[in-house]
Amino acid sequence: MRASVVLSALVAVLVGFAGSVAVILAAADAVGADARQTESWIGVLCIAMCVTSAMLSVRYRMPIVTAWSTPGAALIATTSGISMHAAVGAFILAALLILATALIRPLGSLVARIPTAIASAMLAGVLFAFVVALVPQASGLPALVLPLIAGFVILRLISPFGAVLIVLAVGMALSHLLGLAGPLPALSVTQFAVIAPIFDPQTLIGLALPLYLVTMASQNLPGLAVLRGDGYDPPVSAALGVTGLASLASAPFGGHTSNLAAITASICTGPDAHPDPEQRWLCGPFYAAGYAGLALIGGWVVAVFASYPDALIITVAGLALIGPLVASLSASLANDADRFAAIATFVVAASGISAWGIGAAFWGLVAGLLVHACETAFRHLRQDG
Repeated sequence: MRASVVLSALVAVLVGFAGSVAVILAAADAVGADARQTESWIGVLCIAMCVTSAMLSVRYRMPIVTAWSTPGAALIATTSGISMHAAVGAFILAALLILATALIRPLGSLVARIPTAIASAMLAGVLFAFVVALVPQASGLPALVLPLIAGFVILRLISPFGAVLIVLAVGMALSHLLGLAGPLPALSVTQFAVIAPIFDPQTLIGLALPLYLVTMASQNLPGLAVLRGDGYDPPVSAALGVTGLASLASAPFGGHTSNLAAITASICTGPDAHPDPEQRWLCGPFYAAGYAGLALIGGWVVAVFASYPDALIITVAGLALIGPLVASLSASLANDADRFAAIATFVVAASGISAWGIGAAFWGLVAGLLVHACETAFRHLRQDG
């Protein structure tokens, strides 16, 4: 045991939670969740992170840590006209699809056949709406937002992991200095709420399917890649099964999908955590303990953020998603043959269009796959001719 194990685990918790909790709050607001439901949403996700990280890391003696789907939360936040009850129905279906992927190998193969460029472009379209929201916030409240953007641009060159955390702390302090923040609430214990699901066909198609695909493409697959990159052979089916079950169990309490951590996982899987790769799994239990503590104060976290201006939440969420947006855009345009299909996907997904009650992310995926199929067929005809 080394101090670096504990430190790495707790830093990963802090980065994962504080760096993306603003996105969860935006998602909860988009589906009309009240304060109690939002509190339950955050609390149950923390419990899911605690249980799944402890189970996987201890059972397989690997630093397998989990996270909530931040891109999935961004997807939820860009929807409109969906109730919390219908969203929970979509969360349940997304969890069942993750479980099915763990159990049915052809389904996983089918998902893997979706071109990376198109999946990445769909994610980029979803994230774009968040990042572009920084512009009106900067013009509406420049004294608060502009210093945060400037600080982030500089800080990310020094510490990509810490930039969002520092911006959040500075933003809170600046809000108080500008008289924009209310009094901080008293510390309280999380209260959970059971939310009855509504299985609306339009929401299931427009939210559950994109949520599943975004979680697989932008979280689970990169999470597996991080582990493999550091020399581990992760148990794919077991990891998907455990996170799928956790997603299914947490959905009635408001939690959307749980998945393998990607960016924060690298804090626990590298030599900085422990020089011996066989001992890095010890990060898992400490990571789980960190989320157990956060699960107790989820309601207080919601109340704290509610005391700050909306501009701060929107700004922090947008800044936190710039990195994923850059990565997804880069992946979507990396292959010359898939660029046009990727651009079609991105444009439609970013447009915010809704048809028959189904949101833009789904239609972006459809548009990209249709263009890709046409281009592939044409190339084959030219080769045969």
